[in-house]
Amino acid sequence: MLRTRIIPCLQLMNESLVKTHRFGKHQYIGDPLNTVRIFNELEVDELCFLDIRATSENREPNLNLLREIANECFMPLSYGGGIRSEQMAAEILTIGFEKVILNTAAYKQPSLIEQISNRYGNQAVVVSIDVKPDFWGKPKVWIDNGKTGTNADPILYAKQVEQAGAGELLITSILHENEWNGMNIPLIKSIADAVSIPVIAHGGAGNIQHIADAVHKGKASAVALGSMVVFQKKGMGVLVNFPDQQQLTHALHI
Repeated sequence: MLRTRIIPCLQLMNESLVKTHRFGKHQYIGDPLNTVRIFNELEVDELCFLDIRATSENREPNLNLLREIANECFMPLSYGGGIRSEQMAAEILTIGFEKVILNTAAYKQPSLIEQISNRYGNQAVVVSIDVKPDFWGKPKVWIDNGKTGTNADPILYAKQVEQAGAGELLITSILHENEWNGMNIPLIKSIADAVSIPVIAHGGAGNIQHIADAVHKGKASAVALGSMVVFQKKGMGVLVNFPDQQQLTHALHI
């Protein structure tokens, strides 16, 4: 059985790290390079960076910053935000990132998934699916950093992007993000049951039991953490950290 990956998922805004609440207001966290150095020391499994304004501001990824991050980082890296072409994905992968994450572009240009997958293999392509209920309470896919609703059903959409060449899915429940009350287990499980590629659960974890629930009940292959790894506790100050490895091992049986 493969070891369950626990992945800090860090939000970039300009050249700073921030943390949003339900994709809305944000709080300054710190310098990304200093944060990478801390996670190097903590020996985390993998790091994920998401530039949460690149698409809405219609700008390309900050390659200079990403190059610095790749040079500092000792573990596998993934990046999402502002990737609209195969060439841009190629530049990011060339500077040292193992995976690119597509969200809005995957929805608007599904052929881009196939293009990158064909060139680099599907393990290099993660599709990020942000989910929030519509007016009638039905879960729908949202794009543009959660600002634009679509009529897409998350389960059907997950199957479509898998067929297009995605090697992994990052599933974020918008209403759970930075709430610390647990993850959207029914959503995670419904998608994990529908696809054969790994599902990364994201949004809402506040303790190790929430992580274990995403894996054991939600069938997630990995769990991405935001608030838990940048704050001391809910409502408290910034502290870059990582869950205790022995406690994780016990909870996940890995």
